[in-house]
Amino acid sequence: SPPPRVSPSATAPQPRPLGVVKPPTSKEAIDQLEEAVRLDVVPNSNEPINQNQAIALQQELENLIGRVESANLAVLANAADLGETAENLGKIDVESLKQQTSITSTTPGTLATSQQQALEQAKVIAKNFPQLIAQKNYALARQQWLIAKRILWQQFPVDRRIAQPEIRAVWLDRATIVRAGSKAKLAEIFDRLAATGINTIFFETVNAGYTIYPSQVAKEQNPLIRGWDALADAVKLAHERDMELHAWVWTFAAGNQRHNEIINVNPNYPGPILAAHPDWANYDNQGNMIPAGQTKPFLDPANPQARQYLLKLYEEIVTRYDVDGLQLDYIRYPFQDPLAGRTYGYGKAARMQFQQLIGVDPMNISPSQPELWQKWTTFRTEQVDSFVAQLSKQLRQKRGNLILSVAVFPLPQTERIEKIQQNWEVWARRGDVDLIIPMTYALDTSRFQRLAQPWIASKQLGATLLVPGIRLLSLPTIGTFDQLQLVRDLPVSGYALFAAENFNDELQKLFISTQGKVESARTEPIPHRQPFQTAAIRYTALQREWKFVLQNEQLSMPAQTISDFNNQAEVLRTALNQLATAPSASKLLVARASLTRFQSQFRVLMKQEIKSNSYQVKVWENRLTTIERLLRYGERRIELR
Repeated sequence: SPPPRVSPSATAPQPRPLGVVKPPTSKEAIDQLEEAVRLDVVPNSNEPINQNQAIALQQELENLIGRVESANLAVLANAADLGETAENLGKIDVESLKQQTSITSTTPGTLATSQQQALEQAKVIAKNFPQLIAQKNYALARQQWLIAKRILWQQFPVDRRIAQPEIRAVWLDRATIVRAGSKAKLAEIFDRLAATGINTIFFETVNAGYTIYPSQVAKEQNPLIRGWDALADAVKLAHERDMELHAWVWTFAAGNQRHNEIINVNPNYPGPILAAHPDWANYDNQGNMIPAGQTKPFLDPANPQARQYLLKLYEEIVTRYDVDGLQLDYIRYPFQDPLAGRTYGYGKAARMQFQQLIGVDPMNISPSQPELWQKWTTFRTEQVDSFVAQLSKQLRQKRGNLILSVAVFPLPQTERIEKIQQNWEVWARRGDVDLIIPMTYALDTSRFQRLAQPWIASKQLGATLLVPGIRLLSLPTIGTFDQLQLVRDLPVSGYALFAAENFNDELQKLFISTQGKVESARTEPIPHRQPFQTAAIRYTALQREWKFVLQNEQLSMPAQTISDFNNQAEVLRTALNQLATAPSASKLLVARASLTRFQSQFRVLMKQEIKSNSYQVKVWENRLTTIERLLRYGERRIELR
């Protein structure tokens, strides 16, 4: 028999009344991710370090050594190619340095004086670390570890240009826009960002249900900015500086208790959308629009009217303004923990549709019923998936060159679907989006790397480009550079910095030196606009590094192997350059075949090198993977004949 129908009068669970209280000060869900992967090194602590921690700490030091060497190799190879002289290019007596560092490395507080000596000292500390743990000398182990980290951070080449063509994005947040308050002040912000080589701005356009511009679709413009079309000015300012402007929008999050406090309204005000359309609201299993400990009410992604409103609003943005892209934030459900009894998604429309589909009200099922619960999880996940697909199709019909990006959680796929119903791998595989931006927010690089593992290892990215997010808040400047170096060593196409309000003078100085805008006849390509040109330039930089290490006898290969390596590398260079100069389907075919052949032979050619310098070999493989992804992305985005 057919499943029973839900009465049209079915409503969401009755919300519990809440007193007028200050918004909770608990961290956002995205802030809590790094807590699960943190491994702090407390100075002078003699707390025991277990075997797993010891292995992780030793690996962190070895990875940092690898990042420092990788950064300096890129700078030195570029300098050698330009015919510049560099202090570090000469031959160094490594054996005498080892003798020196064997003394200094066991003397806490004694720092190396040259780059080579610093690296040797750090390597000795990393090598000796397990011995100190075995001796239960935990305080000295921590002290030595911190010394190594400090001296290694001092060896990053922060005064030389290191950046290749990459997406260099910044989220320009609502608070910074409001503080600017005018086109003239906004121009100063754009000038600062342009000078640092930033080429893409994610401009907060819809926040807490309010638009930053006067809309004919949305109920209200942000009350802190009325009378000024900040989006129109931002588009103009960005394009005058050869930067892209992408409208950053909150998707299903419809309000914000913290924003309510700023604009002096009731903390429990659900935002202008839900105030006008309470039937569009989503609820948790206790009947709360805002889950306990969180600050934002959400729309029900299953509600047809809510979906139509968002589609209409985003269409207004991309047709009324010459934005280069649209970025979806909060493209998910609120954070949940089903095993702890905290679940969400019980909006009126969702409950009705699920009962029509399955024959049971989702309020009456729980994780203890695995088959039914899986159906409920799949139902909610598909609401988000279908919205992304519908939006992508609709907007690309209006603006074929629009770049669609998504800011996503970096959790492993199964856990992410269970907790926030966000399955971005599906959007990537289907070609719904162009850029995946995992918000890998961490206070140190090792946590960043551990959080990043799900997307580093993912084989489900389709023809999208990865652009990891880095949060600047509370991050030291050199710590930011360290995370950027890790990103540049991974198979990605750039980075996004959160957020403009944390972009300080020290960071600006660092960026001007290492990636600042270069005045030249040719504009540097942006990967999502010129993927083939980007691939060719990035490959040329790779060849410079190989040439440098071969000339300095830092690669142990027989002469015939070197000759074979150079010949194969040159075949690939020619194919990539021809594709970049005059793209065509046949040239893409040749380039991809050449790349595949070269990649398969690369590890064989590097079999000796990988024993002594596995980090650098992996970096080179990652950069070849990035080129592969650029070709795949270019094939999808660019019409080839």
